[in-house]
Amino acid sequence: MYVINLRHTCALAEIDDALEAHRAFLTRYFEAGVFVMAGPKLPCEGGIIIASGIERARLDAIIAKDPFAQQHLAHYDVTEFKATRLAPGWSLPTPEA
Repeated sequence: MYVINLRHTCALAEIDDALEAHRAFLTRYFEAGVFVMAGPKLPCEGGIIIASGIERARLDAIIAKDPFAQQHLAHYDVTEFKATRLAPGWSLPTPEA
């Protein structure tokens, strides 16, 4: 699993201009089963995406397709981790085959 930490590198007005395209990007990869959770940081200085079931090189290629990345509106820090404990009612994603 990966935690993708986006940090805006521009004014919020520029983020707002690209937000619809960024949301479409998120939808595409939620539907593909790559992203399992996402949302803005509070205060809104960026966002967090949780990704699972994917190799790092493929994830990096996907991140490069984000309109925020293509327009140089955000910096991305990616941390890989292995989830071993969960709260009741949650389940671990299955590993990529």
